[in-house]
Amino acid sequence: MDLRKLKTLIDLVSESGISELEVTEGEGKVRIVKNAPPVYVQPSASYAPQYAAPAPVAGPAAEAPAAPATPAPVAQQGHVVTSPMVGTFYRAPSPGAEAFVQVGDTVKEGQTICIIEAMKLLNEIESDKSGVVKEILVDNGQAVEYGQPLFVVG
Repeated sequence: MDLRKLKTLIDLVSESGISELEVTEGEGKVRIVKNAPPVYVQPSASYAPQYAAPAPVAGPAAEAPAAPATPAPVAQQGHVVTSPMVGTFYRAPSPGAEAFVQVGDTVKEGQTICIIEAMKLLNEIESDKSGVVKEILVDNGQAVEYGQPLFVVG
């Protein structure tokens, strides 16, 4: 269908009282809908926005107790293997299969240690250092961010 003809049809629908027009010309078919009802998509729980509760306001007569100091994160002893991408972390090649590595296992540089699923693609993540797995920092099935620590290898 000619672009000028299509533009004319769109203008006619927008200026008229009709809400829908369908035109078939040869093998081509065009459907123009005006004021279609909006489509609402329910966000999944994992991507729902998080709102912080408003901080309580202390009155002049009331003294707020001092908050306990949060301990500083303990630095891991060893090399930290980080996520090279955003996705979902998996310890095993398939559900029910044995995990690639456990705490205490010896790994070699280039050995597959986990899978990160991103956009329906399974990406094997390899250790970038040889050593013993000291700690696994992520739970199976957990969403991970780029640069997030996954393993401590020493």
